[in-house]
Amino acid sequence: MTQLRVSHPFDVDLFDDPFRGLLRPWRFEAAGAAPTIKIDVTEHDDNYAVKAEIPGVRKEDIDVRVEGNLVTIGAEVRRDKEEKKGGRVLRAEREYGYASRSFTLASAVDDSKADAKYTNGVLELTLPKKATAASKKLSIS
Repeated sequence: MTQLRVSHPFDVDLFDDPFRGLLRPWRFEAAGAAPTIKIDVTEHDDNYAVKAEIPGVRKEDIDVRVEGNLVTIGAEVRRDKEEKKGGRVLRAEREYGYASRSFTLASAVDDSKADAKYTNGVLELTLPKKATAASKKLSIS
C-alpha cells in the first residue's frame, strides 16, 4: 500500500530524529489540567435525566443550582497523590480546583420536585419539567 504524504513548502526539518531527542527535556510534566465534569442529558416526556461524572469529590462539595431552564453543577475538587519507594516519599502532589458546568434545557424545570443522588462518583439528577401554561387566544376589539 502506498502512503500519501502532503508536505508544506515551508515545513523544513533542520534536525534529524537522533538530534531532536537530545534537545528534549528528560521528563516534562505539564501543570495539571483544570478538572472537568462530564455530563449526559436525556429528555423524557415529563422530565430530564442528568448524569454527571465527578469522581473523587465528596457530596458536601457539590453545588447544584436550577434557575428556570438553566442548570449549573459545580464541585470543589481535591486530589492528593503520593508516591513512596520504601520509606521515603519521592514525590507528593496536590491538586485543588473548582469545576463547573452550565447548560440550558428546552423547557423550565420544576425545582420543587427535582431530585439529586450521588453514588460512586456519579451525580444523578431528575429534573421534572414545569407544566406549561395553556395558551390563551386574545380577542381583538
